[in-house]
Amino acid sequence: MSEWITVCQVDDLEPDSGVCAQVDGRQVAIFYIPKIQAIYALGNYDPIGKANVLSRGMIGDIKGEPVVASPLYKQHFSLKSGVCLEDESVKTDVYEVRIDENGHVEVKVAG
Repeated sequence: MSEWITVCQVDDLEPDSGVCAQVDGRQVAIFYIPKIQAIYALGNYDPIGKANVLSRGMIGDIKGEPVVASPLYKQHFSLKSGVCLEDESVKTDVYEVRIDENGHVEVKVAG
């Protein structure tokens, strides 16, 4: 069973950047892009660099696909699917995330 866990307030997020939150024992990288009203959540673990660093990566887009570039070796991970654009056999976890009517950022985790 999955449940929504409140992580923070939307005002705690850095626009156009990532932050890391501990959610149910997991490091989750949350990315907030207010100009397109989008929020994404990925596992913070970079499977190529083998370190918890994705929240510190630069966000952007490649051909319209929102991505984060790992700060280690610069691979791009889709913010929608977690798939590495340079090597589609590699991916990181993706979590459902939302902002509720009270401005709380919530992440859905499997129970």
